[in-house]
Amino acid sequence: MAIAGSGQLIENGGGCLPCTPYDQKKIVKHLMDDADLRLKEGNLYYVVSTRWFSRWEKYVDEDSQSFDGVASSMADAPGPVDNSDIVIENGTGTVADDLELIPNLLEGKDYVLLPQKVWEKLVQWYSGGPALPRKMILQGVFNKMQFNVEVYLLRLKLIDSRDHSEFTMRLSKKASLDELYKRVCALRGIKQEKTSIWDYFNKHKHAKLIASNKTLEESNLQMDQEILLEPQSGGSSPLFGKDSTGNELALVALEPSRSSMSIAGGPTMSNGHSSSYSLNLQPGSALNSTLTDIDDLLGMYNSVQRGERGGLAGLQNLGNTCFMNSAIQCLVHTSPLVEYFLQDYSEEINALNPLGMRGELAIAFGDLLRKLWSSGRTTIAPRAFKGKLALFAPQFSGYNQHDSQELLAFLLDGLHEDLNRVKHKPYIEMKDWSGHPDEEVADECWRNHKARNDSVIVDVCQGQYKSTLVCPVCSKISITFDPFMYLSVPLPSTVKRSMTVTVFYGDGSGLPMPYTVSVVKHGHCRDLIQALGAACCLKSDESLLLAEVYEHKVYRLLENPVEPLASIKDEDHVVAYRLSENGAGKRKLEMVHREKSTLEFLKSGGWKYFGTPLVTLLDEDLISGADIEVAVSKLLSPLKRARSSTMVLSGRENGFLSDADGETSNCCNGQSETKDQSMENLEQQETSGQELFFQLFLTDDRYSACKPIFRDSVIKVGNRIKIFLEWTEKEYKYYDPGYIKDLPEVFHKTVFTAKKTRQEAVSLFSCLEAFLTEEPLGPDDMWYCPSCKEHRQATKKLDLWTLPEILVFHLKRFSYSRYLKNKLDTFVDFPIQNLDLSKFVKGGDGESYIYELYAVSNHYGGLGGGHYTAFAKLIDENRWYNFDDSYVSPVNESDIKNLAAYVLFYRRVKIKQREAQLTEMSQRTRVF
Repeated sequence: MAIAGSGQLIENGGGCLPCTPYDQKKIVKHLMDDADLRLKEGNLYYVVSTRWFSRWEKYVDEDSQSFDGVASSMADAPGPVDNSDIVIENGTGTVADDLELIPNLLEGKDYVLLPQKVWEKLVQWYSGGPALPRKMILQGVFNKMQFNVEVYLLRLKLIDSRDHSEFTMRLSKKASLDELYKRVCALRGIKQEKTSIWDYFNKHKHAKLIASNKTLEESNLQMDQEILLEPQSGGSSPLFGKDSTGNELALVALEPSRSSMSIAGGPTMSNGHSSSYSLNLQPGSALNSTLTDIDDLLGMYNSVQRGERGGLAGLQNLGNTCFMNSAIQCLVHTSPLVEYFLQDYSEEINALNPLGMRGELAIAFGDLLRKLWSSGRTTIAPRAFKGKLALFAPQFSGYNQHDSQELLAFLLDGLHEDLNRVKHKPYIEMKDWSGHPDEEVADECWRNHKARNDSVIVDVCQGQYKSTLVCPVCSKISITFDPFMYLSVPLPSTVKRSMTVTVFYGDGSGLPMPYTVSVVKHGHCRDLIQALGAACCLKSDESLLLAEVYEHKVYRLLENPVEPLASIKDEDHVVAYRLSENGAGKRKLEMVHREKSTLEFLKSGGWKYFGTPLVTLLDEDLISGADIEVAVSKLLSPLKRARSSTMVLSGRENGFLSDADGETSNCCNGQSETKDQSMENLEQQETSGQELFFQLFLTDDRYSACKPIFRDSVIKVGNRIKIFLEWTEKEYKYYDPGYIKDLPEVFHKTVFTAKKTRQEAVSLFSCLEAFLTEEPLGPDDMWYCPSCKEHRQATKKLDLWTLPEILVFHLKRFSYSRYLKNKLDTFVDFPIQNLDLSKFVKGGDGESYIYELYAVSNHYGGLGGGHYTAFAKLIDENRWYNFDDSYVSPVNESDIKNLAAYVLFYRRVKIKQREAQLTEMSQRTRVF
């Protein structure tokens, strides 16, 4: 069968008509929900192009309201499944039969993952392809395990030592070494017992891979690395390889030593830091750590022989691992951590902490830090560290780009738990601190925290802040003192929101006027009303009524003062009606404008809506048609066209003046009246059955009814009266509707706006002030009020109480929502020297909190990609270096400040160091 409008055949297996779009959507949703309930390792998922899938979603969504079949959206059918935009053709020598995905695709942006049964249904309905099946794998350990679909298989380059031929193989990272041997032997036609396969990373022999159940991931094999096939034969021992000069090298055996291992007697570096360390670990322990990489051993040995300075080694990019390299370089140039990990810290390893990683993360990090500080300028491949990272943090596994700050947060927390000196955490009951001095509460909270958390990370990286929550309903105040490891500060442009709202006079005393105000992004409608009131000089006896206008009608009234501003989108049209403050309980009159239109005849009976609805308050309990007309006349008075001082309203029996300028006008009886006299006559004319000057019609809440209003009509509806005003040639003659047309959006994005955002600059101090500014909690972060016994969108105020020795600032450049991801390229001006935060600290004993910058994690480019680098200042010299993966080079201090700065690392200046700096500055001043 063919789908209407697609011109393509559907292979439905049964020859029956395809499901309607509505039915397709229901079936797919049911299958997706069912798959979510049956997650297990080995389940098949299919990679499908987002380009095609979004067309299918649009197709079924357009018809989701139609329960009777196909109708309007069939012409937009997506056609056969088409994955051609996300695959590349097989290259020469590729073993796998399936097609290969384009590198670095992003889920959601480039592709979606669909369960097997969903894929089968889509192919049944639409045919197409190609099929790109992928298996679900289980990653992580203990409570950190999670299901992931392995979209990109591990790609290995097989080199056959017999003829130096090369082949590309793709296997799951969960495949065993035994499976690898079988695949290689089948490919090359060689018996397994006569074969050896080597980890040939960077084309150097590292370790012999033994056929076993050990996985490729556990063997630290990386994407696109080489493996060497070597037949077992007489000759040189397989435990020996050759370096680039042809000399034989002893390779480190995989088997750990049978005796207790001691890593000690490391070289003394030129900067005075001793690299000697001693980790006494029992063989077979999960904490057993050895230097198994021949490249690293050679690099360390050669650099020590040459007397090269430590701390200038680069990190090899293992495939989109620049985010990891950037974070690591910042951490390994943190003085207290360098001193700690270069010493013997084995006694502090907490292998039994259920919140930790059995000490393995700390061991892997310490190993890597020692290599970086011992290898001179030799590049280190952090394969073992990445393997541990993938094991304990599956979210960072694979070869997609990630966030350096998210990795940093995980590392600091993981290192703390692995090195927590508290082996058995005591239970501490929370107390009610109401009425106690802040100092007393803060000290007690910190002691409680230290009783359960005590590590080098807490010693140097953790501070304390005061958090104050206030319930918007009962005004209940909650104060807590909490630890922090870094400060995620917003850029001021992300804290505030610009909103344009048009203000209309409810009494017709002035023309509408748009106002653009700045409000708290996660604020409430009361914040918007307050800002508008200040902008339009609202009087003390006036109030503002917010409303959203959609299709020229009032879509909703925003009468709840705590309604989140997040419910108002940038593309919405919002107005504010300026009403009398004493209008509580009065009826609201909403007037919608419409006019004749032949083009709209079939849709709405010959009328189309236009302009902005007007709203006013009515005083009387019993409202007549005459009352309505008086109110309408007042609302329209600002729209009067400029014309002669006299005006005769004719064409209507018993018509009367709508002029409201106080000018003299002629009534129908030819008598001269002022504005006030004419209005009085207007209110007094109540002849039964008389028609109104305006063509007004009473409607209902859905604007579906249309009942004519006469002068003596009695309006018996609720507190909101909705009417139509039909514009004819007469209304256009006397009134200009241009003032109520072209309602602006809440925020109109333009190219100019985007350029302005990129060019603006803010200071680190303004970012910190924005972080400390009182603001309402987001709708997804409600606080449970113990007084109200309900979750409330409380206001939150943070204050810094104490600051740590190492202070990390995370600049929140990235913003994420369900449909939008954005990066701010705002330039942040941050001090390199003399960052004085003393005035921001509320606790302590009046200490001085002055910091200097020593490292920066940079992010260049946009979302879903880009590149991370790091700037770091060597511990013992006043010089900055740029760490760009394996490339390390000096950099001028003037280049440290740039648009890419993402995470800032500061260390507190000690008193003696501060005195020396002041002395140096004073001497420089005398010279000049």
